[in-house]
Amino acid sequence: MTATAGGRLGPQTSVAVTRSDDSSPAAALSRATAHLLSLQHADGWWKGDLETNVTMDAEDLLLRQFLGIRTEEQTRATAAWIRSRQREDGTWATFYGGPPELSTTVEAYVALRLAGDAPDAPHMRAAAAHVREHGGIAATRVFTRIWLALFGWWPWAKLPELPPELLFLPSWAPLNIYSFGQWARQTIVPLTVVSAHRPVRPAPFDLTELHTDPAHPYPDRPLAPAHTWDGLFQRLDQLMHRYHRHAIKPVRRLALRQAAAWIVERQEADGCWGGIQPPAVYSLIALRLLGYRLDHPVMKAGLAAFDSFTVHTEDGKRWMEACQSPVWDTCLAAIALRDAGLPGDHPALVRAGEWMLGEEVTTRGDWSVKRPRLDPGGWAFEFQNDTYPDVDDTAEVVLALRRIDHPDRPRLAGAVERAVNWSLGMQSKDGAWGAFDADNTSRLPNKLPFCDFGEVIDPPSADVTAHMVEMLAETGRTRDPRTRRGVAWLLRHQEPDGSWFGRWGTNYIYGTGSVVPALIAAGTAPGHPAIRRAVRWLTARQNTDGGWGEDMRSYEDPATWAGRGESTASQTAWALMALLAAGERDSEAVERGIAWLARTQRPDGTWDEPQYTGTGFPWDFSINYHLYRLVFPVTALGRYLHDAPLGRGGER
Repeated sequence: MTATAGGRLGPQTSVAVTRSDDSSPAAALSRATAHLLSLQHADGWWKGDLETNVTMDAEDLLLRQFLGIRTEEQTRATAAWIRSRQREDGTWATFYGGPPELSTTVEAYVALRLAGDAPDAPHMRAAAAHVREHGGIAATRVFTRIWLALFGWWPWAKLPELPPELLFLPSWAPLNIYSFGQWARQTIVPLTVVSAHRPVRPAPFDLTELHTDPAHPYPDRPLAPAHTWDGLFQRLDQLMHRYHRHAIKPVRRLALRQAAAWIVERQEADGCWGGIQPPAVYSLIALRLLGYRLDHPVMKAGLAAFDSFTVHTEDGKRWMEACQSPVWDTCLAAIALRDAGLPGDHPALVRAGEWMLGEEVTTRGDWSVKRPRLDPGGWAFEFQNDTYPDVDDTAEVVLALRRIDHPDRPRLAGAVERAVNWSLGMQSKDGAWGAFDADNTSRLPNKLPFCDFGEVIDPPSADVTAHMVEMLAETGRTRDPRTRRGVAWLLRHQEPDGSWFGRWGTNYIYGTGSVVPALIAAGTAPGHPAIRRAVRWLTARQNTDGGWGEDMRSYEDPATWAGRGESTASQTAWALMALLAAGERDSEAVERGIAWLARTQRPDGTWDEPQYTGTGFPWDFSINYHLYRLVFPVTALGRYLHDAPLGRGGER
């Protein structure tokens, strides 16, 4: 599929590379490097399409319906995309090859009804039958029922209450907004406004066919025992519903004003919020309910941001990215090209370095609530997201910049130093790192009735901690006590089978592929028992074809799926990166993995990878990063041929 997002070059664009019969690793690396170089934007960045599931597209149509701006062209093209992703049984999944997902199927069905698909059409009958067989609308997640409530298809009284007075809680109080992860926090604040207003737009049709019992479409859910967390919060929610009916009007108005100010203050320069879809759509709805006209600059910028998230395919379909990953893609591409053997002063790398330096975040964001005396520094994931730089991107950008011979060395050194200091200041109490916040570990937010979809907190993870440890070793801080605490945390959190859990990539292969190179970089000997256990686990998980793969179902059923799945280019590369770091270059496992990459490469130098290997929320929100299938094989092939990553820093 050739696609452009907001007029930008997507990573699926083919290049004129003729495949020869040479299937050697060196030839494969040459072709892949040429392809990767061809995808660089003139400004220096790379950005692959970020594909998730059709709820993004369905909710885009529902948003436009709510705001009264849905067009026939948008609807037709989006509906074509949603239909193209429907499974043979009439349902939709959240990742390639995954099982049917009820809420996704309901949202896709409603979007197709908006597009004019008749409920008695075969594909619609099949979808509706599945929904009824699996509990109907009443069994969907809260987010889905919120969207339906906007049009009267579900009663607001049957949804968890989110009072805007939540913003009055101080940052030390349980369940204050800063006890949620940044993505949840950015979503919850506008939803408090929506919950307070409980708007209902006229429904263009009914959804009787999606209820298991149309005569009783809104069944009560039994309360959990009062002595359990679920039971406690369910009863607290009942109290919040009573408060909604008797809210003190001056207090409610003040809370709504504070929510509006909080939302507007966090709108980024590109018009988006948090760089991701859920905060953006709910912020637009909330501000509209608060009286913002569609031609208000805040609203215009917010709506325009969605244009840059829109991907148009060559065959006339339209789909939405949930987020965009230019900083992440660019630093990974730069590392890959350097490991592939490009000199540090190659023009493509210098342009990438210049662009990354221009993306440095030097202002305070929400992270400063927990770290008020910490100076800013670092990078975000997206084009514009200064409120939420993250440790993971910052670590990888530093690794990339250290490998580039930028002409302004003092400028580069200053950015690296600020990033290192900021990242070190974001270390959590246990010695590890989360992505966006320090010590964001309270489990209470996950107990709220509202939080039935995805992770809502940001505790430390093995993959982020590994990238930090690798970056600290690269910058000469191997012996720093903070680095040693990170190493100790990683060693403590190795799984009994020798793998590591992957929070932001799928899953145990990603975690292990991140941790092993980091431990080796930080001075752990290849013969260390933890490294040997990891090597044995990876070797045992290698597929018969020589590659590695892991299905998203490993998050739900690790006993069956951990390290198991169809071979993919990105996951094969992760396994190879770990084995190469562990000194296994001449092993049979590495030789077979390298041969798999060379054998399965496309003529244009990249690899086919419809499987989803990226993670937003473990199991609940899966991502296909379209550039993963290229940058990681380039890295693995380069490290295999050059026998080591390039640019390793010295000890300090």
